[in-house]
Amino acid sequence: MVVDLIVIGTAITFGPLHNSACMLLLTSRRGVHKGLAFLLSWLANLVVVIACVLLLTGGTPPERHSTPSTAADAAKLAIGVGLVLFGAYRLRKPARPHGPPRWSTRIDQASLGTSAALAWLLQPWAMVAAGAAMVVNADLSSLADWLALTGYCLLATLSILAMQLYIVWAPATAGTRLSALRTWLEEHQAQLVVILSLLAGLWLTASGIYALV
Repeated sequence: MVVDLIVIGTAITFGPLHNSACMLLLTSRRGVHKGLAFLLSWLANLVVVIACVLLLTGGTPPERHSTPSTAADAAKLAIGVGLVLFGAYRLRKPARPHGPPRWSTRIDQASLGTSAALAWLLQPWAMVAAGAAMVVNADLSSLADWLALTGYCLLATLSILAMQLYIVWAPATAGTRLSALRTWLEEHQAQLVVILSLLAGLWLTASGIYALV
């Protein structure tokens, strides 16, 4: 479970879509407050998903090869195959030039509520679902599992947290550098999506097959 959560958390934190949106918020008017709303909402989303899974399992992992365990492993496999197919499709499909999203032109007028809603909207839900399938095996009586779940949430939030701290500690330089980084992400968004989808998908597929067999 731990290695799977590390892979999924890393894939989430490097996702280009939510990082670009966070940079837009941070470099806008009242950027620190909007970024904080985005950060807290993003983290709350992960915690809510984990809490829902733990409520269903009661904090006790199902027995190996039981129906719940098999269903979780099958879900992991299905998500992995889906990500591989998606990555392969995007790899063969030529990238089309595109500008920033329409809502980015109104980012200065965005409220804190809108900033928080963007975090839920831009979650990579396939990755979050894969993480939820891992949480099924979490044992709340184990300190190691508590640390693993905490580490997963922090890892999946790491890029947003780093940008938030950067804009607070060095606002003079952070705005320019984050804007330049956002431009780079937008130019390489298609490639990053393909790489993350294929790598995470191949890992989940292999891990799902191994667990089922």
